[in-house]
Amino acid sequence: MTKILLIEDDAVVRENTAELLELANYSVITAANGKIGVIEAKKNKPDIIVCDIMMPELDGYGVLQILSKELSTKHIPFIFLSAKTERKDIRKGMDMGADDYLTKPFDEVELISAIESRLAKVAIIQENLNKKKEVKIDPSENQLKTLDHLKKYFKEKAEKYSYKVGETVYHEGDNSNYVFLILNGVVKTYKGDEQGKELITELHKEDGFFGFTSFTHNIAYQESAAAMQDTVVFRLLKNELTNILLKNHSLTLNLIDYLTDNVTEIKDQLLQMAYSSVRKKTANTILQFTKKIRHKPEDSIRISRSDLASVAGIATETFIRTLSGLKKDGLIDIEGRNIKIIDIENLKRVH
Repeated sequence: MTKILLIEDDAVVRENTAELLELANYSVITAANGKIGVIEAKKNKPDIIVCDIMMPELDGYGVLQILSKELSTKHIPFIFLSAKTERKDIRKGMDMGADDYLTKPFDEVELISAIESRLAKVAIIQENLNKKKEVKIDPSENQLKTLDHLKKYFKEKAEKYSYKVGETVYHEGDNSNYVFLILNGVVKTYKGDEQGKELITELHKEDGFFGFTSFTHNIAYQESAAAMQDTVVFRLLKNELTNILLKNHSLTLNLIDYLTDNVTEIKDQLLQMAYSSVRKKTANTILQFTKKIRHKPEDSIRISRSDLASVAGIATETFIRTLSGLKKDGLIDIEGRNIKIIDIENLKRVH
């Protein structure tokens, strides 16, 4: 049975929420304040933590900060539950690494949905990790023939870095010293204009490379890169990768094919932005994000409207109005910040 740790100082809210979760067939452990919650988390290793923010002894931010530094608890999904509704409070919680943020009062469906989506994400990631076969190769840079070999080399030889949601990997204009491989998470690359408007040029998901510039000229990054989810990457010096490619011609050809596919995808996106209707741009953008971020089309995606609008190449206000139209037509559903595809085939046919 799935085990939930509920940390809440209000006895009535704690008891009612625990009863609600138990009726939904979860095993619930409760804690009356943050200090007790940390002890229970370390002792019981719950599958997910639901935690209030304003509490005596230790607040929710402190709980998350402590547990995120513990090897045994840092990967446990964490949902904040709070009456604090200001954007800065929500942003603070998400920047610290929380997986979700629910504001009081909340309803049963909203809470259960948030818990189930987080648990499903963890399960999918773990399942995919278990399915992946280890590529047994000589890690020597002279024995790299395929992209799988190169990815194995990155994981064994490159530096590993973690980024929270919204953190910058590199800025446009920085020296392009590194190439990156994503272990998990999603990274957006984007350019900004003089008015500060952001245009997302590409989305990079788990097991994908990014950060390529010229191998023969010392030029700066032509765009910025930032994490759209909590993300872990490996980074390798570009000069080291260049030496590997010079010694492994087969790998070089495989990498050219990979980059060519990326260019084709970007061209398709630009054509869509230039010639498609607003409805088609919106529908295609939802499908694109679903493909990059979720493993199943029927899962909800939780992405800011401004990021979605940026990829579509339309104003955020226009994008939001078009979303409402797609919902009215029964193609998608909107639950708070979540977007869920209801009719994927007809969404693909939007024009």
